[in-house]
Parts: sequence; structure tokens; C-alpha cells
Amino acid sequence: MQSFTEYTGLAAPMKVADVDTDQIIPVRFCSGIDKSGLDAALFCDWRESQDFVLNQDSFTAATVLVAGENFGCGSSREWAVWALQAYGFRAVLAPRFGDIFAGNSVKNGLLLVELEQSVIDQIWKEIDACPGIEVSIDLVAQTVRVGVLTFGFDIDPTQRQRLLDGADDVDLTLRYLSDIEAYERDRRRSLPTAGSERG
Repeated sequence: MQSFTEYTGLAAPMKVADVDTDQIIPVRFCSGIDKSGLDAALFCDWRESQDFVLNQDSFTAATVLVAGENFGCGSSREWAVWALQAYGFRAVLAPRFGDIFAGNSVKNGLLLVELEQSVIDQIWKEIDACPGIEVSIDLVAQTVRVGVLTFGFDIDPTQRQRLLDGADDVDLTLRYLSDIEAYERDRRRSLPTAGSERG
């Protein structure tokens, strides 16, 4: 998994609350684990409208999404995270995220930054004034910068370290490989053999 320390990217404003995972990627695209083509499936139904934000020339190459309250609510589909990443998004900023979506995001290296609605409003205002403006996120310093504005943010320390290290579940498990191997060696000695009696 790619580590996240600092990132600067084009910001796209999604001024909608309660964007659920079925809107992020419709269920008809959620089968198997093949991630190819998921960029085209991202917000597929919404992208049929020319007015949709990612259809606008200023935002087609966006890699930072600035969203509304409760982004990623709804069902627990990991494809929602995969589709955002396949499109090129490295981070999503919002006042709050769906719990399961948040868990899936950190496991896959997508940074979610929670900011007060008043801060999101200020960032949207900056984007409106200068479409194509970039947002810089520093996970080490825990800051977001847009134009001359800088905002701090809080993040769970364990999740922060995981993102800084670029560690997925397998990486975290392998940190305990020697303990796992020792357990397996001792466990095998205690297992019954073909000739042992059963009580």
C-alpha cells in the first residue's frame, strides 16, 4: 500500500450531504475483486449529467474531493474506496464520514480528513473563486492548506501511523511473524497424532 505523508492535488467540490456508497459506485459494478474499470464506474449515474462536478473541465483531473456531511454512508462496499482511488483521488475532505467507509478507506490507503462544516465552506469558497486550485495535505503536521488558508485536523493516531507507513492488514500481521511461527511450532507439538488415543 502506498504511504501517505504529504500530498498536493487539484480539488473538486461536491456540495452534497449524505452521499452514500451506492451513489459513489452503483451495486451493478460491485462483483469480484478486479479493480480495472472502476474509475469509469465512479459516480456513474451522476456523470450522465453534464452539470456534474467531475464533468466540468476545471475538475476532471481532481485528486482531492471536498465533500459534504456524512460522505460514504450506506452499505459496506469496499468498491467505493477502490473506485475513488482508481479515478485518482488520494484524499477526501468532509465534516463526517460513514463509519464502514472510513474503515475501508484507511485499510486501502485513502486519507479521510474530517473538518468542521464551516471550514469546508471556506474551502468551497476558495475553489469557487479559483476553479482548479490545489489543496495541500500534510499528514505529518496534520494540516490542510488551500490558497493562503491553513487548517489543522485531528486523526486517530493508529490510523495516522498506518497511513504514514503505508501498512495494510497483511503488513501489520507480518510484524508478528516470529510470534506466529513460534505459536505454530508449539501448537503442532500439542496436536494429536494418528496413533494417539482419543478420550
